[in-house]
Amino acid sequence: MFVRPKRDLIEVFGYAPDDLSVEARSLWRLGACPFTSNPCVKGNHDQTIIYGTCSVTSPYGDCIICPNRLYEDNYLSLKRVAADAFNEKIPFMTYSEYVASRVNTNESIVALGLSSGKEVKVKNLSMDWILAHIIDGELISYVGVEVQSIDITGNYRDSWHSYKNLTSDTTLVSSSEHGLNWANVHKRLIPQIIRKGLIYSKSSLVSSGLYFIVPDIVYKKFEDVIGKDIPLVNDKASNHLTVHTYSLSPRTTSGKQRVIIPERNIRFSLEEFSKRFISGVNLPSGNDLDNAVKRVLGII
Repeated sequence: MFVRPKRDLIEVFGYAPDDLSVEARSLWRLGACPFTSNPCVKGNHDQTIIYGTCSVTSPYGDCIICPNRLYEDNYLSLKRVAADAFNEKIPFMTYSEYVASRVNTNESIVALGLSSGKEVKVKNLSMDWILAHIIDGELISYVGVEVQSIDITGNYRDSWHSYKNLTSDTTLVSSSEHGLNWANVHKRLIPQIIRKGLIYSKSSLVSSGLYFIVPDIVYKKFEDVIGKDIPLVNDKASNHLTVHTYSLSPRTTSGKQRVIIPERNIRFSLEEFSKRFISGVNLPSGNDLDNAVKRVLGII
């Protein structure tokens, strides 16, 4: 038997990549996502190969790279948001469930997103999820939910093919060549959260602001930018941001999936979050910039 490489794929189609069980390999053949019950969206540029990679190794631990991985157990992470923003006793429904039962349902929380009805779009922005509180067919209020993981750099093609062609006699698996695009945290992810949070804060129907679901490893990179000491608040408000972070449970046996474990449930002011992003607790000083220019010029 082989020893898995240090830089490695952690989950493919929801299972360990070296899992040869019928449950795991059937998803490889189908190219299906076990967390959304839809075709997997993790493919090459022309979708001729569906890679199905949910998580990979990182210097900080096993890290989720596909947002859909956070939808396990029939969107349990979204149900946790609904329970916090509204009331856990109100039935939670996907859009298709709501359409099928709305005649007989007085009150519900309806999830609107890419795999449930469709995404809500405002001008050039797509909102990941809207959880709408409906009573007797009327929209009473709603809350926004953004779900993010992290993009990769490099590729894991050879590693993936090694696992795809794995047999019980395999003695060597190619190491993955992936990296993680941590720069996207401050280039794309934080600005996106701020922009969308500001939109929700201006709605008269939004009283709990924006919720953000993210792997805990990725949120720690947010803290590198905004600091670990951001003041927390307890009350819900339209201009507050609530963060739910998750990690992966330990590796398990063949034929079984790991689960996502809730790590943090924190809430703070969107204004404070924005201010810290602009000022940056780790922002280089003007002197740092001066010296960097001099180094490039060969002056120091």
